[in-house]
Amino acid sequence: MKYFTNLLLLLLLTTTCFAQNKTLDDYLQQAVNNSPLIKDLNNQILSAQLDSVRIKAGFKPQVTASSTGLYAPVIRGYGYSSAITNGQSLNGLVTVNKAFIGKGYLNAQFASLGIQTDSLRNSIKLSEQDLRRTIIGQYITAYGSLQQQRFNQEVVDLLSKEEDLLKRLTRSNVYRQSDYLTFLVTLKQAQLQLLQTRLQYKTDLATLSYISGVADTTVFEIAKPQLQKAVNLTDRNTSIFFKQYQLDSIRLNNSRKLIDYSYRPRLSVFADGGYNSDLTAQYYKNFGTSVGFTVSVPLYDGGQRKLLYKKLSLEQETSRGYRTFFQNQYTQQINQLNQQIGEYDKLIAEINDQFKYSQSLIKVDTKLLQTGDLKIADLILAVNNYLTIKNLLTQNTISRLQLINQLNYWSR
Repeated sequence: MKYFTNLLLLLLLTTTCFAQNKTLDDYLQQAVNNSPLIKDLNNQILSAQLDSVRIKAGFKPQVTASSTGLYAPVIRGYGYSSAITNGQSLNGLVTVNKAFIGKGYLNAQFASLGIQTDSLRNSIKLSEQDLRRTIIGQYITAYGSLQQQRFNQEVVDLLSKEEDLLKRLTRSNVYRQSDYLTFLVTLKQAQLQLLQTRLQYKTDLATLSYISGVADTTVFEIAKPQLQKAVNLTDRNTSIFFKQYQLDSIRLNNSRKLIDYSYRPRLSVFADGGYNSDLTAQYYKNFGTSVGFTVSVPLYDGGQRKLLYKKLSLEQETSRGYRTFFQNQYTQQINQLNQQIGEYDKLIAEINDQFKYSQSLIKVDTKLLQTGDLKIADLILAVNNYLTIKNLLTQNTISRLQLINQLNYWSR
C-alpha cells in the first residue's frame, strides 16, 4: 500500500513539473492542433484532390445499363396510334459513351482545382498566423499579470519584514503609534493588491488555455516569452498576405481560358448492345448493337461570351484596387509599428534609470528605519514611488512586446 501511495505522489509531482514547464511554443502547438478551422481547411484540400480524380474519371468511357418496357393497348378502336407506339416494346441495353475533349480544356480544369488548393493552403497559413498572434498576445498579457504578481509579492515581503522592526521600535517609543498604524495601512493595501494581481493572473491564464483549446484550470507560472523583433520582413512576392492577390489574378486568367474552351466544338461517341424489340414476329432475333456520334458547334449565344469577359475584367479591376489599398496599409502599418517600438525602447531605458534611483532610496530608507532616523511618511512615499515606477516599467514592457507581436505577424 505504501508503495502505491509513493508512486501516486511521484506521478502527481511529475505532472505538476510538466505543467510548470509550459512555454509559449507549447500553447502555440496545442492551439494549431486543436483548431477546427485549420482541420476544416485541410479537409477541403483533400476534397479538392478527390475532385481532380473525379474529373479524370468523368472523361473516361461511361458504361450504363438500361431497360424499358411499354404496352399501349387499343380497346374497341380507342388507344395510342400503333404507328407511334408499336403497341408494345421491350429493350435492355448496355451503352458506352465517350466524350472527346482537348488536352488544353482538361488542363484548365485541373489548373482551376490547383488554384483552389493553393488558395486553401494560403488560407491555412493565414489562419495559423492569426491564431499565433492571438495566442502570443494573450500569453504576453498573462505574463504581464504574472510580473505584477511577483512585484507585489516582493513589496509585501519587504513591508512585512519592516513591519516587525517598526513594531519593536514603536514599543520602544522610537516611533509613535500613529506612525505604526499608517505603515500598517500601507501594508494591508499592498496585500490587497497582491490578491488582486493573483486573481488577474489566474483569469488571464484560464483565458489563454481557453483560446488554445486546452481544458486545464491548473494555475502555474508560465515562462518568459522569447519574442524577438523581425529584422527583415518577407518579400511581398512571397508573403502570404499578398499571395491571395496573385492567386486571384491566376484564377481570373484561367477562367478566361475555360470560357474560350466552352465555345469550341465538342465530340462524343457512343455504342450500345442488347435487346430491342416491338415483340412482334421473330422477336427472338431482335438482339443487336449500334454506334453513333454527336458533334455540337456553338454558333451564336446572344453575346453571353462578351458579357462573361466583362465580368472577369470587373473582377480584375476590383482585385487590383484591393491590392493597391492593402499595399499602402501594409507599408504604413510596418512603419508605424517600427516607430512605436523605437519610442518604447527609449521610454523603457529612461524608466530603468529612474527605477535604479527608486531602489537605492528604498535601501537607504530601510537602513534609516533601523536607527529610527526616518519619517514613516517618507518611507511610505518611497514605497509608493517604487510601486508606480515598477508598474510603469511592467506596463510599457508588455506594450512593447505586444507591438513586436503585431510586427512579427506581418513578417510571414
